[in-house]
Amino acid sequence: MLTLSRKKSPLIEDPSCFWIAVKEYVPGFVVETVYENLNAEMEQFYNTYKDSDEVKQEEIELGQVYVAFSEELKCWCRALVKSVQCQIDGFQFVCFLVDYAKYCYVASENIRVLAEAFAKIPHRAKKCGLHCTKPLTLYIDYCENTAKIGPAKRWDTAAIEHFRKLLEEATEVKATVQTIEDEVLQVFLYVTIRDEKICVNDDLVAKHFAHYKESEGTAESSSDVSDDEFLFCAECVPVEFIGPTFLARPKLPFGEEVSSHLGPGLAGCNSVLEKPSQRSHTDLNDNMVPVASMVPGLPSKEDRAVWTERVPQFLNSVSVQTHIVEDDQQSFQNVGKEKNFVFLSKKIEPSSFLETAPLFDGLKKELACSKFSGPTFTQSYCWPAIAWGCDVVAISHQGNDPLLYIPPVLTLLQENDYQALHNTSGPLALIVCPGWKKAQLVFDLLKTFMKGCRPLYPMLIILGQNEEAASQMEMRRCKVVVTTPYNVQRLLEHNTRLLCRVCHLVLDEIEVLFSDTFEQVFTILACYKKATAQAQGNLPHQIIAVGTQWNKHITPLIKEFMTDPYIVITVIEEAAIFGNVQQVVQPCMNSNRTAELLKILDFTQRNFQKVLIFTDSATEVEMIHKSLKSNSIVSMKKHRESKCNAACVLERWRKMYSSGTPAVLVLTDDCLQSLGITDATWVIHFSFPSPAVFGQRLQSMSDNFCTGIKDSAVDQEDMKATSVILLTEDSSCHAPGILDYLKHAEAEIPEELYDLTARVQESEEDKKFSRPLCASLKTFGICRNRTECPDRHQINLSIDMAQNIADEMIETPECVTILPLFIVHATNYFGRIVKKQKDQYAVLAKEMNDYFKVPGHRISVNTTEKSVFYGLLEGAVCHRVQVVENPAKDENVYKVTIKYVDEGRTSQVNSEQLLHLPVKFQSLPPQAVEIIVCSVKPIDNEVEWNPKVTDHINRKIKGKFHHAKVMHTLGKTVWVDPMVGVTSLPTIKMWINEYNIRSEILSMGLGTDNPEHVGAIQKLCRQMPVLDHAESLEYLSTKEDTAGLEEASSPQAPSIQENTAESCNSPVTPPSNYVVQTKEAEDSTVHQQKSCHPPIKWFQDDVSVSLRVQILGATDSKCEFSRENVNFSAYSEGKFYVADLELYQSVIAKKSTCVITDREAVIVLVKEEKGEWCKLLKNKNVHVSLDFEHWEESEDERPFTAGSAKLNCLPAGSEDWFESSEDTDTESDE
Repeated sequence: MLTLSRKKSPLIEDPSCFWIAVKEYVPGFVVETVYENLNAEMEQFYNTYKDSDEVKQEEIELGQVYVAFSEELKCWCRALVKSVQCQIDGFQFVCFLVDYAKYCYVASENIRVLAEAFAKIPHRAKKCGLHCTKPLTLYIDYCENTAKIGPAKRWDTAAIEHFRKLLEEATEVKATVQTIEDEVLQVFLYVTIRDEKICVNDDLVAKHFAHYKESEGTAESSSDVSDDEFLFCAECVPVEFIGPTFLARPKLPFGEEVSSHLGPGLAGCNSVLEKPSQRSHTDLNDNMVPVASMVPGLPSKEDRAVWTERVPQFLNSVSVQTHIVEDDQQSFQNVGKEKNFVFLSKKIEPSSFLETAPLFDGLKKELACSKFSGPTFTQSYCWPAIAWGCDVVAISHQGNDPLLYIPPVLTLLQENDYQALHNTSGPLALIVCPGWKKAQLVFDLLKTFMKGCRPLYPMLIILGQNEEAASQMEMRRCKVVVTTPYNVQRLLEHNTRLLCRVCHLVLDEIEVLFSDTFEQVFTILACYKKATAQAQGNLPHQIIAVGTQWNKHITPLIKEFMTDPYIVITVIEEAAIFGNVQQVVQPCMNSNRTAELLKILDFTQRNFQKVLIFTDSATEVEMIHKSLKSNSIVSMKKHRESKCNAACVLERWRKMYSSGTPAVLVLTDDCLQSLGITDATWVIHFSFPSPAVFGQRLQSMSDNFCTGIKDSAVDQEDMKATSVILLTEDSSCHAPGILDYLKHAEAEIPEELYDLTARVQESEEDKKFSRPLCASLKTFGICRNRTECPDRHQINLSIDMAQNIADEMIETPECVTILPLFIVHATNYFGRIVKKQKDQYAVLAKEMNDYFKVPGHRISVNTTEKSVFYGLLEGAVCHRVQVVENPAKDENVYKVTIKYVDEGRTSQVNSEQLLHLPVKFQSLPPQAVEIIVCSVKPIDNEVEWNPKVTDHINRKIKGKFHHAKVMHTLGKTVWVDPMVGVTSLPTIKMWINEYNIRSEILSMGLGTDNPEHVGAIQKLCRQMPVLDHAESLEYLSTKEDTAGLEEASSPQAPSIQENTAESCNSPVTPPSNYVVQTKEAEDSTVHQQKSCHPPIKWFQDDVSVSLRVQILGATDSKCEFSRENVNFSAYSEGKFYVADLELYQSVIAKKSTCVITDREAVIVLVKEEKGEWCKLLKNKNVHVSLDFEHWEESEDERPFTAGSAKLNCLPAGSEDWFESSEDTDTESDE
């Protein structure tokens, strides 16, 4: 039995963590007199030699024991260095005094080397915990309005206070050691209070602060080990103790009382709880031994023998803690059982349960009622720091989840007093999101979780470019504003005091904000900094930045705008960037990897590094180990088939380095977790890592991550960890992911990795070849993220040309009549192109409606087939529909997905609603075409149209006739600009222009010009795969053999519209009835099969025609001219190219020329008669297209005058654009 003197209470964290020191002689412990002599001898030695260079320590390592002078104790003490802090006049170290269980700050000049004689005596402070006594807590179910007691992971504040109170009031404290677990003495603790002896363990259980639970696993008994073994196990391993911020025990809402019955999981403890103090009277006997309190200044009495060596100590830094946290599963609000990684700038006690989270009760109830399953691992660390009002930077895989910051911010707004701001107007919290869609999500979540708190009147502000809207914005009652960087900047231009009341600034998805709106975000930060400097009173000011990736601009954010922020990183790869891990990519041949590895190891051997070499197979581990051995490099190996266990390898790893030998371990990835190595300084990726494995490998260096924000110039010198990737020709699978990581880590990247990634991305694009063409590419001419986009970004003839707009539908591309029927978004619709003379679909629709008016004609189908046409009645209107997805049975009704083939929309209906459609109604091809308005896009680099714009356009244009100019066509997609809403005046046979869609969008302020749109589409189509002539004939013959519905949906051969009316279309736009018109073309097929036809682009002026033959490095070229023919031939890259062109009109052969360059052949044909040709060739040729880069239309030929001034919305009744007679369809020039 050990006795504790009551001069001072021991250092106490909770009943599972407190320190004691033995006062009198007990077998297995060093007696107190030894420490008294030690104290006196150290005082004499270090006072005598304190200025000697031999005892001064040049480099102080964290986690090592030195001798430090304590200003509080006024003596030299053995001290474990925990962390370092930079001061103006030098460095200060946070030290744990291992003989007194105290923390203190010690200047670097007051730290000395620990002499070997003083290091042999075990540490005096012993860490203890109450034996088999586990915490309980009160769990509140906010949905059920009930509460119950159940097992907890941490001790409640009330339990800790009661435990401390018992020790403070006790006149005597004694303990019996039961077992030793993880070098912690597990004891029964006894106190004497007013002559009454109490067992502290039983008292906590009786008061429902704890329950008894046997420890899992094997525990060493003090009676079963020798003195030396006991002393080794009993020695204290000090841990960092920073006074935790204890939360009050949850109060029961709704006036309910706690049930006297304990929650589930405690049934096995009933027998103990019935007689909680039974041991208090039976175990107190004469064998108890007193324990000394931790008091300095002990006098020297006598020497004792030292029984054992000091136990090695290792602890992480205070300034940056790297934890592997394993959470139990005691409640539905827990973190989870999996192991998680967290990298902290300052220690945070995680809030792993909703009941104990630092949120107000009303919000907890809302979260619980909405089936909230958190807090998640990252939330458990972020919520406390945000709720304290501190600046926070959080990087996590869940960094795009608004619930990372919304609950604690709402709590601050609910509980803080902003009395000093009551006389001013403006928001208290500003949440800046990367785009309108994320802002809308945040706003919706705020409205959901604000139900249980006082009114905050949140506002979602999306202004656009209208200056009036910004100047008229009122925010008098608003406490929370959600918006985007561009909109904040617009508001600041009209209201410079916008940020004067803001106490909480949130930057959502910080990496996106910095990459897309860097200038705007730092403008906001500068204005906020200025506003906080001018703020009156003691107001909180907080910046919260959350995201999924570290960004280089976060460093200036922290340095210039934050105050001592909490940095929480739960992604190991991002922690490595913050921790300044040097990333190196070493290109080499696959056969030369071992030689390259030996070169790297030669450097690490000379610089005394701890190296891990990772590979993905046991065979390679053996091969590498053998190679290292043959080159006299001492190394270890570990893989699943090796006989040596993890403990043995780990022990050798530590001994090699401590003995002065560079540690080298070759292993496979599956062995890393069992080893748990975190102190490596070099990681060499012998096998190319996948993104998932890459993070695990980097984690093995986490102890050597740098601990603070540094300038880039200093970073290179302070890199303590290095990651080396051996890049070979076979390293292809995961190259794009690694390249993206190295880019935002700002590492040096070799060209080989760029080339490898390009090949991989090209291969990935090929895999998407059967996917639809990217909608963003069609709508805006660009796809922001091709790597992540699931759709195709190149032309696929079999899909894009499967159905084409018939020539008769676009008789005059300068003016077509469009009827939008289904609006996808502001610039993308589905509808019909209406013929001016006779609308075949109008006739068909009338016939179908008349047919199905007869009840006997409405025959329901029994089974549906994919791609088959059916009829569908909606009221009195019949639609042609096509089944696009096989039916899925829903109870007794079959649901089928259908497409309205004449409107373009899709829907789900019951199979019984589909009717048999007679063949005569299927002969007309599907009329629906996709319509895209060109040259306009959302403002602020948004990727989607704001719903305000889409809703406005939908109301404006749906079901109404429009006139448009066709800029480009591809399959069933047509690009138009402009597209004008028109109204017919039958009496005077005129069309009235009401509005221009593009101008309508621009006038809302939410759209802007996109001049590159049409050019991007034309460039895309020019890069389409080109069929040679023989393949074209085969392609056509396949199409000509089809009939009926199949004819409407089968591929058609691409060709070029070469007359003036067709020149507006793309060079790849095919006609609906492609035929070869001359026998000469068929006769040339045999020759064409043995040669290739080069792509040719042409343009003209009044005097000449220019042909650009796209052929690289032409050799043996020939070009023969005649009055109506040009024959060009040449070799290029081992292929023979021939172009035999029969011209539409005559040229002067003698004056025509051909010039060969490195990239192309330029043929200039001089016209026999001046003037414009309506086309180049008599016969159509798929390889010949218009050169839009040089093509120029005369102003007189353009029905739509170019220039922004002419594209403004015209008032109703304007006749500047279209004035056509319904009888003649001729256009007026007026």
